[in-house]
Amino acid sequence: MNYFLKTNKNLLTYALIILVFIPIFGINFFISFVGNILLLLFLIPLLLIILIFIGFNSYKSRINTCNSCGAISFGLSETCMNCGANIENISNINQINKKPSNRTIEVKAEEIK
Repeated sequence: MNYFLKTNKNLLTYALIILVFIPIFGINFFISFVGNILLLLFLIPLLLIILIFIGFNSYKSRINTCNSCGAISFGLSETCMNCGANIENISNINQINKKPSNRTIEVKAEEIK
């Protein structure tokens, strides 16, 4: 019997630990632990998708279109980079719904000599 205890000391140690911890914590502890890990694996990608959606909408709300020349700019400046017109009072809702063909500028060609 002493030979068996000496050779399988690790096995007996782990068996005693398992036999002590399972009745104390129960199987519910291990099931809830694994369930929480799986829940995190599903919720982290969902959280990332929501953050990307919020960032995209924030970016889209800052895009401005000049009323004079139709140039599109990011909402950091108060004047148009192409023509210099004031673009402070532009409603972003109307910009997104307008078609590009409504903003076409007619240009007359002149011959340079």
